[in-house]
Parts: sequence; C-alpha cells; structure tokens
Amino acid sequence: MNEDLPAIIGGEPVRKNPYPKWPIYDRREEELLLEALKSGRWSVGGRFQEEFERRFAEFQDAKHALLCASGTVALKIALKAMGLKPGDRVIIPAYTFIATATSAIDLGLEIAYADIDPNSYTIDPESVRELLDEKTKALIPVHVAGRPADMDALREIAEERGLMILEDAAQAHGAEWRGRRVGAIGDAGIFSFYQSKNITCGEGGAVTTDSDELADIIWSLRNVGRPRTGPWYEHRIYGWNYRITEFQAAVLIAQLEKAPKLMEIRDRGAEKLDKLLDEIEGVEPPKKDKRVTRHAHHLYIFKYDPTAFSNLPKSKFVEALKAEGIPCSAGYRPLYSYPFLPPSKPLPNTEKASKTEAIWIPQNVLLAGEKDLEDVQKAIEKIKKHSHKIPR
Repeated sequence: MNEDLPAIIGGEPVRKNPYPKWPIYDRREEELLLEALKSGRWSVGGRFQEEFERRFAEFQDAKHALLCASGTVALKIALKAMGLKPGDRVIIPAYTFIATATSAIDLGLEIAYADIDPNSYTIDPESVRELLDEKTKALIPVHVAGRPADMDALREIAEERGLMILEDAAQAHGAEWRGRRVGAIGDAGIFSFYQSKNITCGEGGAVTTDSDELADIIWSLRNVGRPRTGPWYEHRIYGWNYRITEFQAAVLIAQLEKAPKLMEIRDRGAEKLDKLLDEIEGVEPPKKDKRVTRHAHHLYIFKYDPTAFSNLPKSKFVEALKAEGIPCSAGYRPLYSYPFLPPSKPLPNTEKASKTEAIWIPQNVLLAGEKDLEDVQKAIEKIKKHSHKIPR
C-alpha cells in the first residue's frame, strides 16, 4: 500500500482515530435527569423548563425564551405569533435548511428566495431589496454555520418597509453581531437543540424575543392555545401541543453550563484551522467581518476551488476527504431544486456554494487538539497532490 496516495484510491488514510464524539455529557446531565425523574413532574409544572428559559434568554441577550418541540416548530409558531396571514410573503435565503421554507408554507405563506452573500453564505441584503413588494411582510435571515447575517442592512430594510424579522439562529447559539447575541436583534429568533447542535437535548427548540406580546402569544401557541393564566381547559387561540419534557429541559441546563468553555475551544480550533488552510492554494478559510464579534462555529465552512485540484468535482473531493478520516459534507442544495418547493431561477451565489464551492466540517472537529486539526491540512494536501489520479 502506498501511504502517499489518497485513501480513496488505495492509500493509507491520514487518520483512523475518530474526532471527539458528540453529543458529550457527564455526571451533571445524569444528576439532573434523575432529579427530573424523581420529581414526578415530567411535562408541565416542573422547575427545569422555566429555569432553562430564564437562563437561555439571559445567555442570548433576550428578554424571553420559550421552549418548544424543535427548531422547525419554533419557526412555525414564531411566524404565526407575528400575525402573518395566508398569502403574505416572507423572504428567505435559498441556501438554508428546508424547515426555513416548510414552516412558512405550512401556514399558507408565500416564500421568495434571496441569493446569499458570496463570502458569508448568509442572505444578501441587496438580493432581498430586489424581491420586495407589497405582499412582503417578513424577512427570515439565517445565521448559517453560526455566523450572523448582516443585521444592520436587514434591519434598515425592515424599518423602511415595516417588515418583521425572524432570525433563524438554529445553528447560532452564542453568536454575536456587534457585541449582542443573536435571537432578539430582530423581532424574534429561533434556536434548535437537535443532537448535532452546539447545545442539545436530542430534539427541541426555542423562540427568543424582547416583546412581551409575542412571548405571550408564543406561550399559548405551543400550549394548545391556553392563556398563561386561566383554567386548564380554557383555549383562547388556535394552538398546538408543541411542548417539550422536563427531561429535555434538564439536559439543556447541563449543556448550557458547558457552553461557554466549549465555545472558547471551538474559537481556538477555528483560528488554528484558518491558518492551516490559508497555506493551501485552492482552498480558502472563511472571510472575517469585524461586525461578527462571535461566530458560534456550529460548522466550519471553507471554499473549495476545483481548478486547483485538477477539476476534481466537489462531490468527489468530499468523498476523498471522508476517506482520509476527516468528517465533512457537501452541505445544502438550493431550496428551489426540490420538486415539492416553489421554483426559482438559479441564483448565482447559491449555485456556486452548493454545487462547487462550500465544504462543511462539523463543530466537533474543532474540539480536537492542534495535531488533530493538522490532519485536515494533511488530508487536503494529499488529495490535491494526487487529484489528477482520482477517478471522476
């Protein structure tokens, strides 16, 4: 076996040991889970949900946080609480998780796809401006990978046109724009606690807001239309059972306590990886923006240039990198490429990111040591050296 060859064509992989597992837990999660079990309050009426909501709101610089069943559900009830009606239009990026679209469609809303900024991969404010019309009622910027969208420009647009802003911060726990954490910079924000997320309980979500009115409506929407105060079988608005359990909230408290230290480790890992990839012609680490005062690093996304790799297609590069023991992904495809979602003309930056350029590395890789991160560089260099030999 030729160790110098890429593993995809018979060489020895750069690494065989896995990167740090995720999710991680310790005795704190076990203790709180046992306390929830013994409390006899497994759904409503326990202490953990209320405690996490209070602490998470503070963590995200918001007045309110309200837990719910998932990030998808959080999008749906936040849009509903904003008073949007069937036929209203919301503008979303074409480069995002599918729930950003389906949550709006479920409510009878129309969606319009904006292109993304070629450097941040977040929604492009100029593309948003081109889509504005009288039916437009809300914007949903997505903080992709944990990098905040351009909230200055988007708030300016919203104020000019009287639009609501719902931040899709599913990947952005702890991220900051100009020193303020995301989630209540707009009218509301949503978060996901799915098992891959930087704060997780397996499944779950939350809506954050500074609005007392929105918070009260969201509380009712996730609780089958009940008012915050009143008889249990009083239902004042149309709502759903989108609650989570005390067990999930207990795990979230323990995860939130770990978050600051893990954020620091990811920051250092991303900085190290920036330097390593900057040494390789044909790949480009993420560009910086001084207004982004904290990147959540749910993903590390770098740019790949096939022309520097003998025109090796992105899909084949991802396959080769995985074969070297480096976790990675090709990321999103354009939302308009799904046959069951509204169509659109191709958007150039979205097309480039999804089809040829954006390579995703998951956040747990950033929790590894420096030598482990150097393996990413070694793997890419090896693939590049022999890229002309890799079958298409």
